[in-house]
Amino acid sequence: MGIPEPDYYLGVGSASHAIQTANIMIGFEKVCLEMEPDVVLVAGDVNSTIACGLVAVKLGIKLGHIEAGLRSYDRTMPEEINRLLTDAISDYLFVTEKSGLESLKKEGVPDEKVIFTGNCMIDTLASLLPSLPPSPFRRGDGGEVGVEEGKYILLTFHRPANVDTKGFFVSLKEFVERYGTDNKIVFPIHPRTKSNMEKFGISIDNANLILTEPLGYLEFLHMMRYAKVVVTDSGGVQEETTWLGVPCITVRDNTERPITVEVGTNILAGTDFKNVFSALDDLMAGKIKKGESLIFGMEKLLQE
Repeated sequence: MGIPEPDYYLGVGSASHAIQTANIMIGFEKVCLEMEPDVVLVAGDVNSTIACGLVAVKLGIKLGHIEAGLRSYDRTMPEEINRLLTDAISDYLFVTEKSGLESLKKEGVPDEKVIFTGNCMIDTLASLLPSLPPSPFRRGDGGEVGVEEGKYILLTFHRPANVDTKGFFVSLKEFVERYGTDNKIVFPIHPRTKSNMEKFGISIDNANLILTEPLGYLEFLHMMRYAKVVVTDSGGVQEETTWLGVPCITVRDNTERPITVEVGTNILAGTDFKNVFSALDDLMAGKIKKGESLIFGMEKLLQE
């Protein structure tokens, strides 16, 4: 992707929220004291976002939050807590979609702090799309696993609310049995998902199910681009599929990216797989939800 090696690498790996956040803060404080930056930019809604934000603000450094204002209104999600707190302490709030502007206004954030930038993640996607290498997962001008363009379902699941319950895997097995008869199903499996599936003793065997290790960004982008439909609980995938014009079914009860549902290709199905089946059956029957692809740039907002 042309990204240079970082000048500083904190080396903080997976751990509990408390341990990970604390270790990031300890490491990042040393970096800030050494660099004495004028501004710290944090992106997204992960633990490093709030951890680095807190360090910066407590050292008197200006803070900018990229992807500010997104709200699921579900405080059981760790990401929602990270978003709320980071926005509350930021000096500059860079917003990706109209709902973010509305949320920040409701929360009383002064207009002068808020800057609508459009979506940096979509900028990255668009810039890399023309130079994508051939995917190793398509065979004969297609790849090694024998999937063809537009003829496979792509799955991703990682959220604790889903993958920490045995019932989810029971439903997932039913999903594969139901749709794996006539479709290839590609499932890059998240380490947490894989571990829990083993813990619950769930085995999903199907000749058309292709389990892979987690894919790199470019590999996954290629798989997403040519999927018949993506079924996911991701946040960013909702935006990427909308921009690509690929149907997406989101297995969550809420989304912090409502524009993908309002005018995009995303269907918010909830966590009950009966609704997922219903939505996917409609898609398979040709009832494709048409979405606007260019909904993440400044032009759309300026027109309004």
